[in-house]
Amino acid sequence: MIKNTIKLSFLFVLTFMNVQCQVVSKTSNSNSQNKKKPNFILIYTDDHGYSDLSIQGIKKDVRTPNIDNLARNGVRMESGYSTAPQCVPSRGGLMSGRHQSKFGLELNGDTYEGFDKQTTIAQRLQAAGYATGMAGKWHLGPGNQIPKHGFDQVLYKNSASEGLANFDFNGNTFPLKKGTTKLYHLDACSKAATTFINMHKEEPFFFYLAYRAPHVPLDPTKKYLDRFPGKMPERRRKALAMLSAVDDGVGEIVKTLEENNLLENTVIFIIGDNGAPLKITKHDKPGGGPGWDGSYNDPLNGEKGTLIEGGIRTPFVVYYKDKLQKGTYKHPVSALDFAATAVELAGLENDDTLDGVNLIPYLSGEKSEAPHESLCWRWGGQSAIRKGEWKFLKGDGREYLFNLDKDIEEEKDVIKQYPEIAAQLKKELFAWSQDLSPKGFTKGTMSKNANTYFDFYLDGLPYTKGKIKVSKQ
Repeated sequence: MIKNTIKLSFLFVLTFMNVQCQVVSKTSNSNSQNKKKPNFILIYTDDHGYSDLSIQGIKKDVRTPNIDNLARNGVRMESGYSTAPQCVPSRGGLMSGRHQSKFGLELNGDTYEGFDKQTTIAQRLQAAGYATGMAGKWHLGPGNQIPKHGFDQVLYKNSASEGLANFDFNGNTFPLKKGTTKLYHLDACSKAATTFINMHKEEPFFFYLAYRAPHVPLDPTKKYLDRFPGKMPERRRKALAMLSAVDDGVGEIVKTLEENNLLENTVIFIIGDNGAPLKITKHDKPGGGPGWDGSYNDPLNGEKGTLIEGGIRTPFVVYYKDKLQKGTYKHPVSALDFAATAVELAGLENDDTLDGVNLIPYLSGEKSEAPHESLCWRWGGQSAIRKGEWKFLKGDGREYLFNLDKDIEEEKDVIKQYPEIAAQLKKELFAWSQDLSPKGFTKGTMSKNANTYFDFYLDGLPYTKGKIKVSKQ
């Protein structure tokens, strides 16, 4: 009897040890699989004109060496687009991976009700085992609602105000509360990103870093202003200083990834939310409040608030160490492509409701064709379609056609020379618009400001306001 008891006990121990080994093995395999999943960092700048990365080679006064390095060793998009020429809708599209006009978030004043029903990229990655975090400007509803959209760690701060956070720079977490840091908001956002990386270096992660720069109010600290001495418009100096703060942050993020041996397995996107607001005159009025933000859209025509290229074509860089063909990429791409790229690389099932595509096969050279047959926009009374070199633009009753390969400045309307191309593009644009809410070319009519912009930038009419007179020629 004693021998049988000992034998049974021995068998039980062996069985228990075997089960434990299987559990450990499964856990190890699971951790190994998670480790292979790439990390994602999405950096979103604010009212950042196309000119303003030094690697663009357009402006000599801008200095962004860290972003330039990522672009030089990754891919810089010649035709990288946001989904709207305004902050709220472009962010709604970015976070959902769907064109925001499909769920009624087309203008800054629209309700967030439609967006609140979307599955964000953070929620998708969170469900796939990713740690998720964000810092900076949300602009898609109250800051205390950010966690419900899929973000574990949050630093909601885009000004000198105390902001909201549920973690600190020592890696401590707590319920969302006010006033966790007095750091300059751009530096605080960068510090939040590096802290988050250190907190989650043993698991796959996604961090959304939405800098409020160089959007007004222009508020750089002396540290960054001192980097830009010499004669220039003060608003330009302030914009350059804020972008320099952003660039420093990018450098710190890369350094932190390298220190943790994570750089090779991290995909980094850097995108502007829309073009710079020039207010036509680029008036260098005192202070840093409403008005021109000091950034430039050259050589593009137009500005924020238009579907002219200067309103929607932005700085756009993708970095994935040693996995992409280095250099510039000519085909049009969209901010919507981030979500589709992350979903596929994270091993999630494809979702036909996403409007973007996984860019990595195209940027690596695996696929040679263009990622998109066409890109479409609708914003207020304006709508547009870009297909290859052609762009058809409609604003209320006005219609234009441009060949962007020959005329990036959109200065030569060729609709009279190529009416059949314009008609076909208009037909395709209308077909696309049938999936929007509401359907059709426009949601309402163009604003007074938008009409003024079309008058000036597209129709060549002089602009006059008070004592200020500006001619485009």
